Amino acid sequence: MHSDAAAVNFQLNSHLSTLANIHKIYHTLNRLNLTEDASQDDRQTGSLRSCSSSDCFSKVMPPRKKRRPAAGDDLSAKKSRHDGMYRKYDSARIKTEDDMFSSKRCLEWFYEYAGTDDIVGPEGMEKFCEDIGVEPENVVMLVLAWKLDAQNMGYFTLQEWLKGMTSLQCDTTEKLRNSLDYLRSLLNEPTNFKLIYRYAFDFAREKDQRSLDINTAKCMLGLLLGKTWPLFPVFHQFLEQSKYKVINKDQWCNVLEFSRTINLDLSNYDEDGAWPVLLDEFVEWYKEKQMT
Repeated sequence: MHSDAAAVNFQLNSHLSTLANIHKIYHTLNRLNLTEDASQDDRQTGSLRSCSSSDCFSKVMPPRKKRRPAAGDDLSAKKSRHDGMYRKYDSARIKTEDDMFSSKRCLEWFYEYAGTDDIVGPEGMEKFCEDIGVEPENVVMLVLAWKLDAQNMGYFTLQEWLKGMTSLQCDTTEKLRNSLDYLRSLLNEPTNFKLIYRYAFDFAREKDQRSLDINTAKCMLGLLLGKTWPLFPVFHQFLEQSKYKVINKDQWCNVLEFSRTINLDLSNYDEDGAWPVLLDEFVEWYKEKQMT
């Protein structure tokens, strides 16, 4: 009998404990808004129920949100972003317009020096050189003439100007000034230098002559080789005292090859080679000069 009562009490206590746990779970869910059918009284009771503060706080409180900017701050930030965007857009648009090559602007630039003609002559060329800050006898002017494929020294035709300046993408004095270093750099590349050197012969000679007069040849050689060929001063002296009045294109081209391949002491020069007589005579003259 006693054992039966004990069993009943155990079962009762077990049921009560289960109900209590269910009640706690229900109200916990109610506080988290996970139940939809809880009454207003139950919600109020649940909100007043004591719970262990830190545990309860972490379960019930929503995650902390970042502070939203005030209306004034938001408008100020938007305005700053928009102003920055507009400035960036305007700057990019202006830069694009300034940098873009314009055939019309290039044509107007040409007539600043050509006047009413379709060719820039000596007077216009002098002003042109002054504007770009280059002396007419500077080697960079020869490189520019080569890029324009100019046919006559001291003259640029309209067709040469438009074709050459388009290839350089220059339609203003400022753009050409900014391209001068590029033009000079072409002389440092052997293939380009050879092309410019060969071009110089036809550019400088009189068009009714097949050869280059000796004075013009000395000037052009000094322009192209004076700073890079150590033997040029001696070769210049040889030309001044020689009987030569003109230099033909074969001699002109062989001078460049000589300057590139022959040692300064002339030790590798082959007198029986295919060199022109001009260079044979120079080598003989120079060796005699060294012996005296």
